[in-house]
Amino acid sequence: MTENENIAADETEAGQTQSSPTHSGFVALIGPTNAGKSTLMNRLVGAKVSIVSHKVQTTRAIVRGIAIHNNAQIVFMDTPGIFKPRRRLDRAMVTSAWGGAKDADLIMLLIDSERGIRGDAEAILEGLKEVHQPKILVLNKIDQVKREDLLKLAAAANEFVAFERTFMISATSGSGCGDLMDYLAAILPEGPWYYPEDQISDLPMRQLAAEITREKLFLRLHQELPYASHVETEKWEERKDGSVRIEQVIYVERDSQKKIALGKNGEAIKAISTASRKELSEILEQPVHLFLFVKVRENWGDDPERFREMGLEFPKS
Repeated sequence: MTENENIAADETEAGQTQSSPTHSGFVALIGPTNAGKSTLMNRLVGAKVSIVSHKVQTTRAIVRGIAIHNNAQIVFMDTPGIFKPRRRLDRAMVTSAWGGAKDADLIMLLIDSERGIRGDAEAILEGLKEVHQPKILVLNKIDQVKREDLLKLAAAANEFVAFERTFMISATSGSGCGDLMDYLAAILPEGPWYYPEDQISDLPMRQLAAEITREKLFLRLHQELPYASHVETEKWEERKDGSVRIEQVIYVERDSQKKIALGKNGEAIKAISTASRKELSEILEQPVHLFLFVKVRENWGDDPERFREMGLEFPKS
């Protein structure tokens, strides 16, 4: 082979490497409440796209987080925790979770290794028998459980459902997450990417800002404030000095809840505003002027408009 032929061959090989096929797909992350789904998605995406708190059922609608790994674009769908619904909002959230699972290319069931298979986890495993998409099992919080107990848990879960693979990880430390990402990137179908390379979520910024404030609300008052609270971004103004003015309303159902949200001498709402403003400034990379208001809206959980605002379908009954 001549020198020119060698150069041509090298260029061909380089071109083949650069034009290697891309992969993409949707991975539904489902599981019981407080199994660590939002923490795991933020870890896998490499940025905060889903809020995290100690309060159960924090995630209310499907949040999509987008990651690039090994020439694959993986679109994670963080779904609401699946549990036995009691209220209209509960039913909407559970319906949303199962709907997300059935729309995905792959289902990833996350189970808290400390809690194991009981209650909601067992019910989800039973429900997965009726879902036909490929499924993998992810055991979280493995650093809190003995290895022999993890193996028993994995075996027990696989008796319910024939999982393609089982992974053992810690969403908090990242242990095992690299192997999980390698697998997902390899198994998703070949095809073009759905989103621009630098996009990490499909959540509108106004809604993400409301979610950030709702997280701070729950982190500050998760023991005192009842579940029935909701945040909406009502005004977003880009100012000439490069800052942004954001006005948000925290909706509660009773005057007693409003007093809790405000706190003594307004201390609670000030702390929530400060924490939310700081994180929003970091995300937006610009100064943020955040103004929070608390309003009472009785039985907002029965208002179809509030459900649409959250990205949920309003249950008829």
